[in-house]
Amino acid sequence: MFPQGIRELRERLKKAGYICDEEIVLTVYLALKLNKPLLIEGAPGVGKTEMGKALSRALEAGLIRLQCYEGLDENKALYEWNYQKQLIRIQLSRELQQEELNESDLFSEDYLLERPLLKAIRSENKKVLLIDEVDKCDHEFEAFLFEVLSDYQVSIPELGTVEARNIPIVVLTSNSERELSDALRRRCIYLYLDYPTVEREVAIINHQLPEAGEKLSSNVARAVEYLRNDGRIQKKPSIAETLDWVRALVEMDRERLTSSLINETLNLFLKSRNDQRTFKEEIGAPQMMEQIN
Repeated sequence: MFPQGIRELRERLKKAGYICDEEIVLTVYLALKLNKPLLIEGAPGVGKTEMGKALSRALEAGLIRLQCYEGLDENKALYEWNYQKQLIRIQLSRELQQEELNESDLFSEDYLLERPLLKAIRSENKKVLLIDEVDKCDHEFEAFLFEVLSDYQVSIPELGTVEARNIPIVVLTSNSERELSDALRRRCIYLYLDYPTVEREVAIINHQLPEAGEKLSSNVARAVEYLRNDGRIQKKPSIAETLDWVRALVEMDRERLTSSLINETLNLFLKSRNDQRTFKEEIGAPQMMEQIN
């Protein structure tokens, strides 16, 4: 499962649909080699979550995803008890006039509901654990998360300490909505992902949609770069939106961008009414075409 070198990892990621440069591959490879969590920061839409998914495919390891949000607690991330099943057991015991149940009868593995963190460390096979948007959870949960990732074991009062059967490959993503603790950062290998260069975005388009052709791929990649660099656009187009735009243009049987085509397909790459208004009133498709040709 583990790649023999950086080149092999890069090829595996490419086959998994993820195109990246040498610096990114090296950082990911070192995280794998050192068996450390990989913390990926960057703006929304640069491919942070997709890296976790691509690693799962490239390494042929199952993906377990924990989506973070405000108010997330240990129960939702680690484990819960199946209270409904416990109540049924109690009811059946009464109806059948069985001996009185002990706590150990009800709080056993039969009634344990594994949530993502526990599922990842108890798995018989190595998994990729994707902890998505960790910056959305609160400081208390982040501290708990750090403890789990430090020892890869958890304490369940009714069962005792549960140690990892396999240490998962951990990928954490952050949109930098809040500053993460130094303790968590020190535990991880750090990777910052920026929007791709035109050349890399063309490579991504060609890999995902080879039928688009070089002219259309180049036109769209340059147009998207122009929008991302324009400070007046608030919600920058993501890589996924770039691919959706190209896919739509291919379906329309277009081989290159034109001003009218940009205006007709504006909804595919600008997903905010304010950004669309700004584009029409202050930027304009003709001006953008001048810059990308």
